[in-house]
Amino acid sequence: MKPSSVILFRVFPPFALGFLLSYLFRTVNAVIAPDLMGDIGLEPAQLGLLTSAYFLSFAAFQLPLGVLLDRYDPRRVEAVLLLFAAAGAYVFSQADTMTMLVVGRALIGFGVSACLMAAFKTFTIWLPPEKLPLANGVQMVFGGLGALAATAPVEAALSFTDWRGVFLALAVSAVVISIIILFVVPPSKERPSGETFRQQLKGIRMVFTSRIFWQIAPWAIAAQSAYLSIQGLWSGPWLRDVAGFDREATAYVLLRIAVAMTIGYLVFGALAERLSRRGIKPSTVAAVGMGLFMTVQLFLIFPGLFPAAPVWMAFGFFGTACSLPYAVLSQNFPRHLSGRANTALNLSMFFCAFIAQWSIGAIIGLWPGTAAGGYSVIGYQTAFGAFLGLELIGAGWFFLSENMSRRKESGKPAGEWCSAAIKGEDLK
Repeated sequence: MKPSSVILFRVFPPFALGFLLSYLFRTVNAVIAPDLMGDIGLEPAQLGLLTSAYFLSFAAFQLPLGVLLDRYDPRRVEAVLLLFAAAGAYVFSQADTMTMLVVGRALIGFGVSACLMAAFKTFTIWLPPEKLPLANGVQMVFGGLGALAATAPVEAALSFTDWRGVFLALAVSAVVISIIILFVVPPSKERPSGETFRQQLKGIRMVFTSRIFWQIAPWAIAAQSAYLSIQGLWSGPWLRDVAGFDREATAYVLLRIAVAMTIGYLVFGALAERLSRRGIKPSTVAAVGMGLFMTVQLFLIFPGLFPAAPVWMAFGFFGTACSLPYAVLSQNFPRHLSGRANTALNLSMFFCAFIAQWSIGAIIGLWPGTAAGGYSVIGYQTAFGAFLGLELIGAGWFFLSENMSRRKESGKPAGEWCSAAIKGEDLK
């Protein structure tokens, strides 16, 4: 069987299901937030902390995960971890205290920590480098479908069960997908690199000391953190408190955001691949997309300039450009380091997303609640504006460092620098 056929029929669908489930877990709290607040009595900061516990445990495991993915078969790594996600979903469904909710949510984050990275690692094994932006983009489409499933479908499910029943169903789904990945995905055709543990740690150091990583990472981290934390939780409360939507209308807009996100992942992946044939780097496509994403956030900070639903759809669409830096790193690091390169970025992104989601709740909570039981508009403006400021700083660093890099390297492509670095030459 040709590699393309393997990817299509045995590799891609199982990993896509895993990532769909991961994104559903990530964003479902935006819909069930009112139920959690009512049943458990959560304050804004507590809701942010609870939801962001997913990001913290997810981020904490990224560096060990990168070592595991570069050393062992990615399908086995993900299959085992998904069982922890199933356990976390079960704990969450049975919880009646803030502590147990956080434990369950953290287990879920740990359990789905490989759902995207295992797929990306597998794609580097089976596909040529120039195909990675599109392959990664198609994989991310299923994240959009997961976010879509976490909106109106979850709201519909809540009409005949409660949030506990939803999480019991998700626990069963995690076990089923784990089995599918283990028995359907073929074993990796790549032999273990034979690196010692010390050499693997040295590989992590190579990533974190590389110029190409730190050129794009700060902007990507700031933008993705804002995207994950706002879309995954605070979009729903914003639509209720700022736009004045009821619960049904909010779920409908969240559904449209997920559709826009699904389309965005596919569009940006295909666009990056096509433009790369014409000499335009994926990092350039990412920069343009993330710049437009920041523009959209201005319309959330200053609501009323445009209707809320189209602005949020643009937020979902252009925010997907934040995923392109993964392909940029995969193309600029050798295959045996690709897992560690992407998980290094993922570590930074999800740790900052944890801080962002919690901090947004804390900032919003600084203002008194409304008479209707919602949160202050000024709180949302301040919180969203603070993180847009961080993105602007990251963007400034990207363009400054890119200009400095061009001068220093005298036009040498980043890939040539990386090859020299891997041979043991100066990494500084």
